[in-house]
Amino acid sequence: MSVVAQGAWGWVLDPRSLFSQSYSRCIRWTEGGQKTVVTCSFKSQCFQTVQSHVSKKCEAGGVTCTKHDKKRKRKCTKLNQGEIDIKAFHDKVRSVILEGTLALVESARACGYLNTTEEFTQDPVTFPECGLSDLCEMAKQIPLVDMEKQDTSAQALEGSSTFHLDLFSRVTENRSDSAAVVTLLGDEYVIPAQSAFLLSDFTRVQPLVGYGAKFDLVVIDPPWENKSVKRSRRYNALPSSQLKKLPISLLASSDCLVVTWVTNRPSHLRFVCDELYPHWGVEVMAEWLWVKVTTSGQFVFPLDSEHKKPYEILVLGRFISTVNRSEGSSSESISIEDHRLIVSVPSTLHSQKPQLSELLKPYIRPNAKCLELFARNLHPGWTSWGNEVLKFQHASYFTMTPADDDVNYP
Repeated sequence: MSVVAQGAWGWVLDPRSLFSQSYSRCIRWTEGGQKTVVTCSFKSQCFQTVQSHVSKKCEAGGVTCTKHDKKRKRKCTKLNQGEIDIKAFHDKVRSVILEGTLALVESARACGYLNTTEEFTQDPVTFPECGLSDLCEMAKQIPLVDMEKQDTSAQALEGSSTFHLDLFSRVTENRSDSAAVVTLLGDEYVIPAQSAFLLSDFTRVQPLVGYGAKFDLVVIDPPWENKSVKRSRRYNALPSSQLKKLPISLLASSDCLVVTWVTNRPSHLRFVCDELYPHWGVEVMAEWLWVKVTTSGQFVFPLDSEHKKPYEILVLGRFISTVNRSEGSSSESISIEDHRLIVSVPSTLHSQKPQLSELLKPYIRPNAKCLELFARNLHPGWTSWGNEVLKFQHASYFTMTPADDDVNYP
């Protein structure tokens, strides 16, 4: 079970279980068209954050700082407006995070989770550089087809016959009840059961609209602009103003739940609440916090660190259809509690977020259709879109072992 503990403050998640639980039985296709049954599990090394990011010198002196803080000595102690805003928000949520996290971690420890303090002995794992966004850039050289003439029907993932698939301009579906390990773009990827995806960037989102589905849950993880991203060049950031062009009204069903991941920059939070959601016709319902802890339950960064905070924000809202807006109606759906906490050990892989399916079930209709935008991995039963949508589905992130029923597979 991926939800380890639950209480009035929120939840403790086992993120690796979330990523692995759907791959206990996968059909692996070889180049010769043969198939075997394997069990896939996401590599444990990706969730082995044992120690918080505090320098030994700071610990010895009883000072709360991170290893990064030493690099940012300021000549002037006067805060700029951005730092003042960050401090104001932090002061508002600090007690909730501190009390709630302590209570949830204690509940998790009672279940035998978040008790790991020993060093892991596995050798470091290196993963291939993701070239999916580069492939999307190359695909732009293909002229756009008029929407009326374009085939917007979904294409099926059919085992070994993947060479003919157009991953950049048509939604691809795994219609099987089993996950599949298939070769796409020259590499092996693990595709969850009953999932769908479109590999494209912001300029080629039309096929997702043409797919024709209306979604009851939309989760968005925007590539926010910030200094860290510019320095690392880990992905191409998108100006906030461009997010307004996402066709949410064409993708969302009436009363759709919209969830957006937000960085700790108050300007991003204000933009989502005051500009982006109103532009889309989404009513803000609540703000949740993802709190990152080590395998022993400590904050990954000191709670009051000036450099990085051990939490990120999610803004939850309800899409109000054009008809309801014209009638002055607001959302009458199930209420959503504010300032709930999601506590988990973060992935060591950059920008890999925990999966929210189980947590959001009470707030959406049964058998809801779910969509993730700017996704970097897939989820069973979900549709995903982004220029790195297959990134964390690459076979190198998984350990594969023969399944017990492989010999009996027809």
